[in-house]
Amino acid sequence: MVQHATGKFEVTLTPIGADDKAEGSTLRRLSVAKQFQGDLEGESKGEMWTATTEVEGSAGYVAIERFTGKLQGRAGSFVLQHGGVMTRGSPQLTVLVVPDSGTGELAGLTGRMALVIADFHSYDFQYTLPDVPP
Repeated sequence: MVQHATGKFEVTLTPIGADDKAEGSTLRRLSVAKQFQGDLEGESKGEMWTATTEVEGSAGYVAIERFTGKLQGRAGSFVLQHGGVMTRGSPQLTVLVVPDSGTGELAGLTGRMALVIADFHSYDFQYTLPDVPP
């Protein structure tokens, strides 16, 4: 059965090394740290690679982060994989749970997360989880 989790998060991005600038694009590597509130309570750490172009509003990124904490009271960890592009300001983003990455009471977790960036960062997580951890 698909379940639903929502809440807010704070994110800290820290550059790793120097930007790689070449004709037409800039590559950047960043460490990512997030604090989650709401149905997800805990933190995540990971890395992100970004590519920006000379065209305003066009860019791409990939990231991997490991969440550790609780999902609606169930403790454990899992990994999220991000892939996003922005074409002249029009975003497309996919954030998925890496298969079989769930641990503890989150073993067997699958799902997809939507991120919303407005006045603050929030998440909308659609997921499935076995009734009894293996």
